[in-house]
This record gives sequence, C-alpha cells and structure tokens, in this order.
Amino acid sequence: MKIACIGGGPASLYFSILMKKARPDADITVYEQNPRDVTWGFGVVFSDSTMEGFGDADEDTLREITGQFTHWDDIDVFFKGEVLRSTGHGFAGLARLKLLQILGGRAEQLGIRIQYDTLVSGISEYADCDLIIAGDGVNSVVREGLKEHFKPDIEVRPNKFIWLGANKQFEAFSFYFKKNEHGLWRVHCYQYDKGEFANGNATIIVECTEAAWRSAGLEDADEARSVAFCEDLLAAELEGAPLISNNSTWRSFPALTNEHWSHGNVVLLGDALHTAHFSVGSGTKLAMEDAIALADAVIAHAEIPEALAAFETARKPDVQSLQRAAKVSMIWFEETERYYDKLDPEQFTFSLLTRSLRINHENLRLRDPDFIRRIDKWYAGRAAQQSRINLDPGENIPPAFTPLRLRDMVIGNRIAVSPMCMYSAEDGTVNDWHLVHLGSRAVGGAGLVIAEMTDVSREGRITPGCAGMYKGEHVGAWRRITNFVHHYTDARIALQLAHAGRKGSTTLLWEGDTQPLEKDNWGLIGSSPIPYSEVNQTPAEMSREDMAAVVADFVRSTEMAEEAGFDMLELHMAHGYLLSTFLSPLINVRNDDYGGALENRMRFPLEVFDAIRAAWPEEKPISVRVSANDWAPGGADGDDAVALAAVLKARGCDIVDVSSGQVVSYQKPEYGRLYQTPFSDRIRLEVEMPTMTVGNIQSYGDINGILAGGRADICVLARAHLYDPYYARHAARAMGYDLPLPPQYQSIEGWEPRLTD
Repeated sequence: MKIACIGGGPASLYFSILMKKARPDADITVYEQNPRDVTWGFGVVFSDSTMEGFGDADEDTLREITGQFTHWDDIDVFFKGEVLRSTGHGFAGLARLKLLQILGGRAEQLGIRIQYDTLVSGISEYADCDLIIAGDGVNSVVREGLKEHFKPDIEVRPNKFIWLGANKQFEAFSFYFKKNEHGLWRVHCYQYDKGEFANGNATIIVECTEAAWRSAGLEDADEARSVAFCEDLLAAELEGAPLISNNSTWRSFPALTNEHWSHGNVVLLGDALHTAHFSVGSGTKLAMEDAIALADAVIAHAEIPEALAAFETARKPDVQSLQRAAKVSMIWFEETERYYDKLDPEQFTFSLLTRSLRINHENLRLRDPDFIRRIDKWYAGRAAQQSRINLDPGENIPPAFTPLRLRDMVIGNRIAVSPMCMYSAEDGTVNDWHLVHLGSRAVGGAGLVIAEMTDVSREGRITPGCAGMYKGEHVGAWRRITNFVHHYTDARIALQLAHAGRKGSTTLLWEGDTQPLEKDNWGLIGSSPIPYSEVNQTPAEMSREDMAAVVADFVRSTEMAEEAGFDMLELHMAHGYLLSTFLSPLINVRNDDYGGALENRMRFPLEVFDAIRAAWPEEKPISVRVSANDWAPGGADGDDAVALAAVLKARGCDIVDVSSGQVVSYQKPEYGRLYQTPFSDRIRLEVEMPTMTVGNIQSYGDINGILAGGRADICVLARAHLYDPYYARHAARAMGYDLPLPPQYQSIEGWEPRLTD
C-alpha cells in the first residue's frame, strides 16, 4: 500500500505511525511545507482523558509525549479584582514544536519518509498512491482543489484574537478579563513547557470583539505594534516578562465543517476537515483522534472506499458532538460582555467553567467539591432573597431545590413538569388519565406542574383528543386535578392556553404526527393562508373579526382557569400554533398592520396577552412560551425572541418559557445536549427577566448547572418525567438533599431498592 500524507501536522504524522505499525510494508511519505523544526504557534493542550485514548493506540508515542508535559489541575479566573480557583481539571500543556518533533521522530524511526520544505499545489502527482491524506490545515490546498466534492462550509467568526507566547510561569490555566476604554479583553493563559529558562514558556491568547479591536486602532497594526499593545494591556500580569510573537497577527476564527469527508481515495483529516475553537483546546485532540479512527478503518477494510466510508460513519457523530460543544464555548467568549456586566464573580466563574454545556454541576462537584459548596451557598442566598423565604445558611441546598417567587406564587423547587399533550380528552374534557398523569408528577416532587396545551375553543384543538377550556364542564374536570395537587402536594400547577391554528384538525400522535384527519375535519385559521405541510389543510387568513373572536376565547378560558383553581397561566406563542404563526416571518406574509416588521407581527399575540393579563388575577403570574429560533433560513431568531421578551416584560409577563422550532415542517434544528439553553440564557440576561428552559436536559447535574450558571430560573422536563414520575424525588436523593415525603410514603424513608439479585 502506498500512502501520501499532505501536511506534516499531528493528524498526518500520527496516522502514519499507526498505519506503519499495523502494515510494516506500507510505503508512506509525509509532505510538509515548513522546514524541519519550524512551526507556527506555541503550546497545545490535552486533557488527561484524551491522553488515555492515545495510549491505547501507541504506547511508545504516549510515553514520549507525557514525558514532556507540564501538568496542572487548577483553573484561575481573574474577574473584577477577584480571583476564583477551581481544581481537579486534569490538563497538560506541551510545546507544539516538541509534539511535532516527537511524532516526526517516531515516524522516521518506523521507516516513514518525511519531506520537509515541500510545497504541494495539488494531488495529480500522487496519482499512483492508494490513499491520499489531506492533513494540510484549515487552508487546505487539497480540499479547495476538490471543494465541489467535499462541500466545505467555513464561517468566519466575529471576534478577533492574537496568539502569543511569554517566558512566564502561570500556576494554573488562567483566564483574565480586562476592561479598558476600548472594551473587554479576554485573555487565555497556560503553561506549555519548562522551557530554557526558570519560568518556562506559556501561551497567551488575547481575544476581543471587533468593535474593541477597531477602537484600539489595531486593524492596521503590524506584529510589533500588536505585541506592544498586548504588553501594555497585560503589564501587571506579565510582571516585566516580554511577549513573544511567532507569525502573531490578529485573526478571526474559521469555524469549518465539510459535508463529505472523502472523495475517491482522498480523505481529509484534522483542521482540513474540521475546526474546534481554541477555548476548548481540542484542535490537536480532534486531529489525533481522527488519525486513530482512520487507521482503524483502513486496517479493518480491504478496500479503501469502504474504509473511508466506515471512517466517516464511525467518527462523524463524535466530531459533531465536540464541535457543538466548541461552538457554544466559542459563542460564550464572543458574548462575554453579557456575562461580565450581569453576573457576580461566583456565577460568572461557574458560567465560564460550564460554558460548553459538556461540564455541569455534578462534574465540577466530583472535581472540586469545595468550589461547588461555595457556588451552592451563593445561589441559595440569592434564592432566599428573591423568594423572601428563610433558608438555613448552614444547609447545603442544591440550586434545583431552592425556592422561586413569581408575584405571590412561590414554588419550592425549580424542577418543572413540561406541558405534554396526552391526546386523551373527550371534546376537551380531561379525565382520570390526566388526574393520574399530573397528580403523580406533583406527588413525585416537582415544584411546578404545567398542564398540557389546553385549547380555548373546539376549533382551536390540534386533535380530537386535545384538552380544552371552553365548556362549562371543563372547569369541574380541571378543578378535580388542581384540588388534588393543592391538597396532597406542595407543587404549584399551571395551565397552558393555546389555539392550534394551522396545525389543527390532525390525528392523535400515535396515529400519525401532524397528519390530517380522514373525516370530520374542522376549518383552520392562521396569520396567512399557508399550510403546515403539503398534506395539511390551508388555513383561512384571519380577519379582524376572527381576531376579536379568538381574543374573547382566550379571555373566557382565562376566567375559567381561575375558577378551576390554577396557580399560573402560560400563554402558548410557540411551535407554529396560532400565535406563533403571526410571529414567524416564514408564515406571516400579511401586508396589513399585522404583518411585515416584527413590531407588526407581534401585534395580535400581544393583544391576546394584554387581554388575558387583564382578566387574570393581579397576584398570579403569567408565563409565555416562545420559539426563540425557527431553525430555518429567513425565520425568527434570537434577536426577535429578545425583542418579544422585552415587550412582554413591560406588559406584565413574569417569566418566559424558552423553546425553539416546530414552526415550519422543513426546520433543521441543531440538536445536542441542552441545545435550547443558550436562547434562555440570552433572554434572561439581556432582558433581565426570569426564564424557563427546555430541551434535552439529561441529568440532575445539567439542572443544577443551568441554574447555577444563570442560564434559566426553572428547568422544564418532559421525557424525564414520563420515564419517572418521581424524578424530582429521585434527584433530591441522588444529591443528598432531604425532600420531605408525603406522610403516606414515609415508611420508605431511608429505604433503597436492590438493583441486582
């Protein structure tokens, strides 16, 4: 087998090593454009867990790499005159040149040829090779020559950064946040080797917004002037140590993905294939893990096309997951001003440490219990102040089990049951199923139970089985449920009011999601005559008379909800239902006062909100559920959600339930762990109002992490509560928190089930 590796970075070199070990007869040549012992940049970072995976692939290489490590466990955050330290993180730094020398030396030891100072302009001269590796970096010549096949997507991000070095010792991975007349400067510092001098060598990355960069006059600065500016900025931190440059210029980060990873016998690796923001330190990790995965695939398959397809299939999910985390981390640093201006030092530090959403409260507790105790104590103090509930200052209360006040309603903890349609009502009338479904979750310890989407008219239902609040008998049926919750539990219960709009007159979920009824259809209305999909009915465009009638329906249902004993109302403005169709520019194409600019598109939903706020008791809160992103080109986005939330706050909305999507059938959400949380985070801090967050909340640690990081005030869970009606009680026990049991269940105090025979 003959292999050409274009680019002599970690991906190409490590792949070569692994292939040569497995196939000693392989003819492998690495072509590197730089001379020997020349590279750009300073240090690279690995986590302890990453290095464990590398050891399984080649122990000799791991031994050489770890022998050169500078290891640390601590992260220091310098914020407004305070220093907060978190420990137990397990990272190591290494000079990039040293890493390349180790990999290059190991490769040559195995008989791999490395041709330095070789500029490759294309792949035609390697036509006789069985496999061509394109590991030639983010500006890959190979990829660009075949971009119609790979279909790269490069998004140049807005922040500016410069990569520098210093002969300076840092006791920990250090983040400095420095504000001057030009703006806020984020500084990432870490030791990467012991160096030639006593203090060793460190990488220093200075990052800022484009506005700060321009204000400081750096758009025209050469390397020397840029270094001088950063030395002045960091004079106190450098303590006289000069900054070192190495092709150090201000840049913008290129976020790169490729639709296809290979073409014929050519495959992309490392930065030529994908990038991950430096704030998660994973570029080299990704490259070397690519090498392992590709080598495994080539060794396991006799034919190269099969091997490359297997490599992409196996590797892509892990890469996409890490890139999602890196993107969230990158955006945190792009928008640090929001956190710097609004958060206390404890919460700012916690938000920073959990910014990728891969690290949560429980992860940090295992690493650094003292730090988490400090965070929990701070959070409980704030919760006591906000709720006006006295909490024992000596008790360690997890954020999830602190109280929250909304007007006169106080919920005992911040775990909420999401509204979940049961499709089991009869002409809107709820029954025993709903009593057991909602009652069991309230007994299960949730602080807030939100009843399913409940429609304000028969024509406003999604399906024939949807719950309603439009007939007199509905009040009694719902009161039976609210009475149970209030009598037997400490939970509060809310009703979500809605009108299905163009998504109505469809079958029950288990008979076909959003599929039209075969008979007995009812007419639909919407902001514009646009059906949800090709198979659904086309709604009639609402007239002013229709709007007045719908407002009256919402007011009637609001008054009935008060009679039925609900503690809170939630108005549904999300997920493509009637009010959402006005908010989304993809659906609302009206040319009257209710279409066009966002101000007009909000007009009718706000008319509904104003009407129910006036009809609902002043002492009781109202929530609004919004879709913060349509997940489709040209749709509503985070800016629209922030603007809507600000108007709602001014009109008396107490909390926003932040969801996204489900507005158009052709949406393409960016799913992932806690993927909707950043929308809640932004609204909460920019609008300065409480939020609820939903979406792929997977663990107790996630809940505490969301709350402690200031990303939401309540976590709303659906699937977790379907799987386990006693989710909140089990969460409390797992966290070591004493959530009092109902007297009927006190006989199991301290009892633990046997999980095995």
